[in-house]
Amino acid sequence: MTTRDEDGADRIQAAWRRELPDVPVESIGIITRIWRLAQLLSDERRRTLERLGTDSSTLDLLSTLRRSGPPYELTPGQIAQRSFVTAGAISQRVARAEAAGLVVRNRSGDDGRSVVVALTETGRQLNERVVGELLRHEESLLDGLDQPARAELANSLKVLLGQLGRRVGAEDRPPP
Repeated sequence: MTTRDEDGADRIQAAWRRELPDVPVESIGIITRIWRLAQLLSDERRRTLERLGTDSSTLDLLSTLRRSGPPYELTPGQIAQRSFVTAGAISQRVARAEAAGLVVRNRSGDDGRSVVVALTETGRQLNERVVGELLRHEESLLDGLDQPARAELANSLKVLLGQLGRRVGAEDRPPP
């Protein structure tokens, strides 16, 4: 028998409680829902970015540069550190974005051997448009939660992410 407010996680939890009564199943109510939300939100972000004419790796690169503040330039190493992506992945992202006119690579330093990646005006405009539209859209996805519920959920997720990140030795990744 199911109740009107019961969802798939409740049903899975109840089944395991019945089948393995000595095993704790409370985590299903949280982790299964987070996992499902992550899938839904990932798919929704991918579709939204596609509609806006970009992809998540390009957005991540442009956003990392834009958040750095004027003059919106960083070394490839700084980009990798701030976006938690390998140097090889950064090189590929920069090459694609440079070909699209969104960033440029400039020589810097006294000897000209250092390289900085700089956001072009086209890249800045694209980033600001996409981030604005994406965040407005994602805000609408939270319409079912009032402000106190949002604050409580954000805080609970922050605590869980911090604890789990320390436990598994991972850092949380900044949003675009």
